[in-house]
Amino acid sequence: MPSRDDSPSSQIGAIAADVLCDGSSAHVAEADEHDHSHDGHDQEHGGHSHGVSADSDSRYLTIALVLLSTFMVIELVVAILAGSLALLSDAGHMLSDIGAVAASLWVIRLVARPASGAWTYGWKRAEILSAAANGITLLVIGGIILFEAIRRLITPPKVEGTAVLVVALVGVAVNLVAAWTLAKANRSSLNVEGAFQHILTDLYGFAGTAIAGGIIIATGYQRADAIASIVVVCLMLRAAYDLLRASGRVLLEVAPRSIDLDEVRSHLLETEHVLDVHDLHVWTVTSDLPSLSAHVVIDDSCFLDGHAPQLLDHLQGCLVGHFDVEHSTFQLEPASHLLHELGSH
Repeated sequence: MPSRDDSPSSQIGAIAADVLCDGSSAHVAEADEHDHSHDGHDQEHGGHSHGVSADSDSRYLTIALVLLSTFMVIELVVAILAGSLALLSDAGHMLSDIGAVAASLWVIRLVARPASGAWTYGWKRAEILSAAANGITLLVIGGIILFEAIRRLITPPKVEGTAVLVVALVGVAVNLVAAWTLAKANRSSLNVEGAFQHILTDLYGFAGTAIAGGIIIATGYQRADAIASIVVVCLMLRAAYDLLRASGRVLLEVAPRSIDLDEVRSHLLETEHVLDVHDLHVWTVTSDLPSLSAHVVIDDSCFLDGHAPQLLDHLQGCLVGHFDVEHSTFQLEPASHLLHELGSH
């Protein structure tokens, strides 16, 4: 039968376990309740920094969807009759806009579902997948348009400049209204931002198409239509890159750009009784929801005098106040426990 270990380090470890189970757990639970109540407040008012609710976002997206769908049908018919690739490419891009807006509406409903069972964060990351899908869609459509534009640069077909100009000007007006509508939504959400970028690049595309139509009318230079299409492609590729980079950082659990890990570590180390911070991780679950976890080594005396729960409160309050991180998990460890930490960093 193994002998009982009554060494000071073992006694401190046992006391630490008791404090963490009986005291710190209660404080963590209290902090989690604060997080949930704040999350509820954020859902009601649209996140940390934007006073827009999910219902408002849905309403703005629906308005944009109706505008774009109506105009796309008109533009598609005119593009075929006028033989304009620029108009046809804009119609194709607008179709992707419609898909992006419709997907964003669906994702808003998914994100609103509560966490349950294995889905411990609910469907919150669905908006990141939506943003990535929007980026990929822009890349694919841009590639198709670029191929056709190069072909038409070599052998330009006859294009009806007047039809191109009129439809493009109407398209500018429609996309201005749609962009203005979505600009009022919560664009800190990558889901909404993805739909907004689709519409914004379409707005620029229509402006370029209108210029091409004017050039064709004034000079008869048919290649202006293909050149305008290439300009649209460049804008689409830029928007796609931004969306894929932002969504990729979240999916790969890279620390948010707004949070400097060295600064976080230094700030935590400034707290009295904190000796070391390791295994520090910061990631983003979804837009406006950064999370942090860390092992914090503190004086053994904090476990003996019952000070550990108060220290935990201070550390979590520090993150909320200085770094706007409301979801944090700390493992408090006595200094004597360092020898048991394997693979820490």
